[in-house]
Amino acid sequence: MLRKYCLILVLLTPTWGVADNVYESGEYVVYYNAFTADSLPTNMATAYGILRSKYKGVLNISVQKKRRPGELPQSVTAKVNVEARNLVGQLKELEPRKITEGDAIYYISEFRVSHKERITFDVEVLPTGETQALELKIKQQFYTD
Repeated sequence: MLRKYCLILVLLTPTWGVADNVYESGEYVVYYNAFTADSLPTNMATAYGILRSKYKGVLNISVQKKRRPGELPQSVTAKVNVEARNLVGQLKELEPRKITEGDAIYYISEFRVSHKERITFDVEVLPTGETQALELKIKQQFYTD
């Protein structure tokens, strides 16, 4: 149980501010965060097969469905597609993989980064059972030195 809360805390804690890491559309809330893998605790990186490196970026996405007022949203499965490009247009191949921790569901993608590299992630999220995908654009600059 503690590991679950550590993952939630580390992967969903934004580096610059909460408002910048949430996308809401209709009944759904998408939480996201992008960071360098060296910020993960060793035991967590090992548990999820993530190489800890300042040159390895991680994109974390969690999709939740809103409930009645006063109730916490519920994690849902989704088809997540990510296309990422840096400022010179180089495509970074990302293949999100699903991680389930109790009731929490995350989609984690790993990719290489270099110092001061700015990456734009075009994300398409299709919650299970829905026909309309949610589309969001995430921009993040990475610092390795």
